[in-house]
Amino acid sequence: MKTITFTINGVERTVIVEEGLMLLDVLRDVLHLTGAKRGCDNGTCGACTVVVNGKAVKSCTYPIEKAAGAEIVTIEGLAEDGSLHPIQEAMVEAWAVQCGFCTPGIVMDLYALLEFDPDADDAALERTLNRHLCRCTGYEAIEEAAKLAREKMKKASGE
Repeated sequence: MKTITFTINGVERTVIVEEGLMLLDVLRDVLHLTGAKRGCDNGTCGACTVVVNGKAVKSCTYPIEKAAGAEIVTIEGLAEDGSLHPIQEAMVEAWAVQCGFCTPGIVMDLYALLEFDPDADDAALERTLNRHLCRCTGYEAIEEAAKLAREKMKKASGE
C-alpha cells in the first residue's frame, strides 16, 4: 500500500492505495469523482482527461505515484457556486454535448490550453480537440464550442 497526498479541486487529500494504480482508478473508485470517464484505458480516446499541475493528462495512463504533491483539477472542480465554467457554458450553447461521455475530457483539455494560452489560435484548438474521440458528432459543434470558449474565457478574465 502507498500513501499519497495531493490537492484535488482545491482540497488537499491523502489516499492509501495499492501501488500501480492509475489516477483514473483513484478518482473514480476511491474519491468517487466520476466525471473522468473510462474509455480506452490506453490514452487514446481522451475521455479520462484531467489537469495535473496545469497540464492536461490522460488519467487512465497516469500512475497515481506521479500525483504525489500535485495540483489536480477535474471536471467536478470547474463549476463555481452552481454556475457553469465558461467552457462548460460554451459546450452547451454550441450544442456540442450529445451523449456527454467525451465531454468532460474535452472540457478539461480546453481548460488546460486556455488557462495557459488564452489567445490560442484555431490551430491550437484543433490540435487539442484532435486528442479526443467522439462517436456522436462530426466535431463541427465541438469546434464551434472551443472557439466560443476561447472568447468566453477572454471575457471572463476582463480582456
